Amino acid sequence: MTVVRPMSVGDAEDVALLCGQWGYPSTAAEVEERLGPVLTDPSHVLLVAEGEDGSAVGWVHAFAWYSLAAPPALEVVGLVVDEAARGGGIGRVLMSAVEQWAAERSLAPVRLRSAAGRHEAHAFYERIGYEHYKTQHAFRQVS
Repeated sequence: MTVVRPMSVGDAEDVALLCGQWGYPSTAAEVEERLGPVLTDPSHVLLVAEGEDGSAVGWVHAFAWYSLAAPPALEVVGLVVDEAARGGGIGRVLMSAVEQWAAERSLAPVRLRSAAGRHEAHAFYERIGYEHYKTQHAFRQVS
């Protein structure tokens, strides 16, 4: 049985390693700094799945999303499971935990975005009951 618990600053090293596997190289110090504002924000949920040794073998981060144009929802902004543990149900357990968190706060539906080339992730989301409903372009400010 997978143990899911709230993420803490003590998970920064494991989370950083998983960020790297996800394609977002990060140091433990960077993760600690990023955790600061979100760990204390009640509109965010950060959970880890523990391995047998207590280390984080997966994590999920989501936040309450509000818009004038649509009902409130929960937006998953990150889900990663250690490469060696993929296919064992950890991702499903983490998604179930955030879905429950969302339901308790009337934040339905749960939404997420996944990069176009992440075909295995897309298949996973479809297997657990998500549908592809929109294609869009992402933009960011350039200094």
